[in-house]
Amino acid sequence: MNSNPNQSRHAKLHQHLDGYAAEAKGKTGVSRIIKAASYSRDGFIAAYYNEAAFRQVVWLNALLLIALIFLPFGLAVKMVLLFASFFSVVVELFNTGIEAAIDHTSTAKHPLAKVAKDVGSAAQFLALTLLFMLWIMAAVSVWW
Repeated sequence: MNSNPNQSRHAKLHQHLDGYAAEAKGKTGVSRIIKAASYSRDGFIAAYYNEAAFRQVVWLNALLLIALIFLPFGLAVKMVLLFASFFSVVVELFNTGIEAAIDHTSTAKHPLAKVAKDVGSAAQFLALTLLFMLWIMAAVSVWW
């Protein structure tokens, strides 16, 4: 028997949350994969319609991917550029999620909210800087 009441309370809470999470997430196997894909689709749609920065990153990378098809880069360079494009979209999704969570908590100005939003923005700045630098290096390797 558990002699520590805090551990017992923690175990009950953990059990309750596990039950809730399992109920919210649904089944296992293929059904779970289909639900997860549906949640991902909803996330893409929400980000696209609610965040201008996400739309800009998506369109920028769509143009870069079209260019990638036609430009004479080697396979390894194309793979790196493709990774960098996806990376910038992923970072923007995280940034959008952080901003939404902060705004849900409160729209009042708060120093920690500013830090969180600024850090997300800085991460996206680095991802886009990486993308830009890799494209410059790829172009230089082919044309100079």
